[in-house]
Amino acid sequence: MIATLNLKGVFQSKSSDSLFDLPLLYAMLCIIGVGFVMVTSASMPVAERLYDNPYHIIVRHGMFLFMAMFLFWLSTSVSMMWWKRFNPYLLLFGMVMLVVVLVIGREVNGAKRWIPVGPVGIQAAEVAKLFFISYIAGYLVRKREEVQENIKGFAKPIVVFAVYAFLILMQPDLGTVVVIFVTTVGLLFLAGAKLWQFFALMLTGVFLVIMLIIFEPYRMARVVGFLEPWKDPFGKSYQLVQSLMAYGQGGWFGQGLGNSVQKLQYLPEAHNDFIFSVIAEELGLIGVICVLLMLGTLVFRALVIGQQALKSNKEYEGYLALGIGIWFAFQTLVNVGASAGMLPTKGLTLPFVSYGGSSLLVMTIAAGLLQRIDFETKMSTRQATSRGSKR
Repeated sequence: MIATLNLKGVFQSKSSDSLFDLPLLYAMLCIIGVGFVMVTSASMPVAERLYDNPYHIIVRHGMFLFMAMFLFWLSTSVSMMWWKRFNPYLLLFGMVMLVVVLVIGREVNGAKRWIPVGPVGIQAAEVAKLFFISYIAGYLVRKREEVQENIKGFAKPIVVFAVYAFLILMQPDLGTVVVIFVTTVGLLFLAGAKLWQFFALMLTGVFLVIMLIIFEPYRMARVVGFLEPWKDPFGKSYQLVQSLMAYGQGGWFGQGLGNSVQKLQYLPEAHNDFIFSVIAEELGLIGVICVLLMLGTLVFRALVIGQQALKSNKEYEGYLALGIGIWFAFQTLVNVGASAGMLPTKGLTLPFVSYGGSSLLVMTIAAGLLQRIDFETKMSTRQATSRGSKR
């Protein structure tokens, strides 16, 4: 089940001959590096105020990065056959974590999302997100004809999603539910679900999200603040207004690294959900474009890896890679859109950039899975070519 790869030999080879996707690797390392620098810049004022140590948050972030690199190596070393075999059990484990966090979870800002493990907290929804996407990929392989031909095959994963969504909403965490929903719908569509089923599910999902917003005052306040941010700039729209001011001060080339004014305790969550605003202020439009290009490379390579795996008859691997690509793309869209005032504020991190241990660890595992999928796809292609040439 565990196959150790010769990483040194792989990375020393030419890009065209590499058994790993080097553009994906380089983009991930670059965006992690940018994230480390920007978290350092954005977190120092709040760390000084809360912990009397300006380096407290970045030291923790560095610890998570060290753990992330180990998990990245581990995820590239585990055969995809293991994930394919155990994805239903991982789904159940994710569900258990979502129940456990409601019982013993640590509450922060009114949300019970973290399971305390020693000095750190594991965000159960982040782990469950990856396990759910893995399960959906496996389900589409096992029940592909049923998904394409009748409503029963289409409805089964939606029932499982509904259970996950209910548990996550109990925390509460609507943003993660929306991410999982969009990824699920995207994979069902790619697997060949009928168009009327696809549109019916989309409309139902939109209706339910609207209902969840209307009947929850704090969510409604966020939407109202998003639609009319300058109507109450010191109340419910305060965070968005400060974020827009950061964008406005950035200009073409920014104020310079470390020179953000909004991070000086004007902009809440400057090192976390709204770190893109600090990037815009300090690095300007050019910096924003560079970061988006790196994230775009991650998404593009994930989709390419998924497509190549499907062409090589590796359906589980293909659907999993496509699901990860959709997840990265949508979460980036929501985070950037919320900080720029194009979408209502949601508590979603910017992939590989924002401070947040669980998000960073899980997404790094997902990136490792993409590399493993690419490796196994290339190996199967080379073996097939070798057999063909011998004939």
